[in-house]
Amino acid sequence: MAKRRIGILTAGSDSPGLNAAIRAIGKAALSEGFELIGFQDGFTGLLNNHSLPIEAAYLSNILTKGGTVLGTSKDRPHEMQETHGPQHVQSAIDTYRSHKLDGLVCLGGRDTQTSAHFLQERGLNIISLPKSIENNIATTELTIGFDTALGIASEAIDRLHSTAHANHRIIIVEITGHTAGWLTLGAGIASGADVILLPEIPYDMQSVANAILKRSQAGKRFSLIAVAEGSRSKDDVAFYERSLSLNASRRSGQDAKKVAARINRLESQFTGNTMMLASQLEQLTGLETRTTILGYLLRGGSPSATDRVLATQFGTACVSYIEKNRYGVMLAQQAGEITAVPLSEVAGKDKPIPADHPWLTGARRIGTNLGD
Repeated sequence: MAKRRIGILTAGSDSPGLNAAIRAIGKAALSEGFELIGFQDGFTGLLNNHSLPIEAAYLSNILTKGGTVLGTSKDRPHEMQETHGPQHVQSAIDTYRSHKLDGLVCLGGRDTQTSAHFLQERGLNIISLPKSIENNIATTELTIGFDTALGIASEAIDRLHSTAHANHRIIIVEITGHTAGWLTLGAGIASGADVILLPEIPYDMQSVANAILKRSQAGKRFSLIAVAEGSRSKDDVAFYERSLSLNASRRSGQDAKKVAARINRLESQFTGNTMMLASQLEQLTGLETRTTILGYLLRGGSPSATDRVLATQFGTACVSYIEKNRYGVMLAQQAGEITAVPLSEVAGKDKPIPADHPWLTGARRIGTNLGD
């Protein structure tokens, strides 16, 4: 029987635990006699045939390292079709076939899952693993990188408590999360944030100000707010939805790209509002306000033990599915077990926090203001 030849790439933003997953896939695959080909810098490497053989020495001493030894990029085949034409997608397919691959493993976030499904629909054998510090990939309870980022965000808020207390300030901490607030909610609860603002719950500015003033009147000399970068006020959401509806109604007779560009500009106006939030709270409360944006800090450094174990579970399970010729799936953790779900059930989907989730219930029970 001929050796299986498997490709592997990491795409999208980096996150802690990717190297642990690469190591697990590599060690398990090599032990079964597979040949492993790594594509550098995500789908860009597949497009341009930038590849290297992965052997045992390549996997040595990478378990604890952050980032990804394969490199990454944000090129997305499902978008290349429109932005660069079908020839770019065909180049990626040609690379896959020129290496005589039996399958391709894609490690990445939501957009990577969409690209993986896109390539699967074009005849490639694809299997993917979920990576996201935001834990926002549909059908899986946990994603690689989330636990590490949760620990970093929680520690950052812990450290800001002391400076907030010393200077009698409102301190706002912006945490990654465009469409899902898992990271902000978890870190906010873990570190005792007084207010937690999430994309899933549009906030009322006056409600937030009242909560802070109530603390101040009770003798609490500081307040700490954890805010997801995609959080928006109720007024902004209402305006955005009206504008989006108006733009959508004008699609007929207009160039679709112009309409899409207008919608993108509109969306950009209603994200990253943390500085405006700080300014408005100062005006409403009369209290000095400072802002800290954690940003890329959440992606760096060594992965937590939990992420190393999770990545190893995903990686070894991936090889088991390849041995069974099970492709067109993303591996997921459900009820604590590693399973596989069709890429069609993951592609293009978000995983917002359910309104009845125990984390939300717990936050409300301890008096955390959620802005509503």
